[in-house]
Amino acid sequence: MDKHTIESLQSTYIGAAGRKSAYDLHYSMFDHSRTLLIFAHGYKGFKDWGAWNLIARSFAEAGCDFLKFNFSHNGCSPEQLLDFVDLDAFAVNTYSKELEDILSIIELVRSGRAIPNQSRLWEHLVLIGHSRGGGIATLAAHRAQGIDALITWASVAGFENRFSFDLVKWEEEGVAYVKNGRTGQMMPHKFQFYTDFQDNRGALDIQAAAASLRMPALVLHGERDEAVAYEHAIKLASSIANAELHCIRATQHTFGMMHPWPVDRELPPAAQELVQRSLTFLRSQDLIP
Repeated sequence: MDKHTIESLQSTYIGAAGRKSAYDLHYSMFDHSRTLLIFAHGYKGFKDWGAWNLIARSFAEAGCDFLKFNFSHNGCSPEQLLDFVDLDAFAVNTYSKELEDILSIIELVRSGRAIPNQSRLWEHLVLIGHSRGGGIATLAAHRAQGIDALITWASVAGFENRFSFDLVKWEEEGVAYVKNGRTGQMMPHKFQFYTDFQDNRGALDIQAAAASLRMPALVLHGERDEAVAYEHAIKLASSIANAELHCIRATQHTFGMMHPWPVDRELPPAAQELVQRSLTFLRSQDLIP
């Protein structure tokens, strides 16, 4: 094994409501990176969706370690990472719980315990989020101390307009369902999802969090995003004092990726551009060689 060999590990952390969830880390055993990227997945997503593993490895090979995690109430379990096997947990998920999860991951990393049985600390921490995860990462960049940069991929700029259910019916029935187009599952949201947002609007205000940031940020978005309109990228980038905005042409919400993604298949062109623009940004900030 030489110093360029990338190792990967799977482990668990304790997230919101004391729930155990999974994370993984791609890292170099011998050529220790100064920088760790922490990645937050999006709605109805998970850390091993599509080509996220290939993307994680691409960053690690370029000189920055990459940690990605499942939100504790995303519907997966530590034993079953690729399927939504716990819809009871999914039903009681909230934005507040997802923010608590990512802050728990940051604390785990800062404690030096991210790699079991080994003490590893990083000089720089960068948050990355896709879709809803981009909004959560923005909130965490505001809440956590010592975050060196923020990168968002197809991120939402606010949560207030993401509730598509009939609010009266939702409150009366206590639960509403959204169909997962990939699996066909009817995925439940209890009404507390909405009330939690209303009760914590200040803490969950992405625009206010973005306006407070002073670290460099990169906002990347697909020109033809069908799930989160490009206007979100413009709004988010305009709120951050030191943000770069890049439009990836002729691509949609997942940058050409889908699930499952064969392990021996290259990234699609839009995802390759996503990675390369992110790496260029990190180099410009002296966060990777």
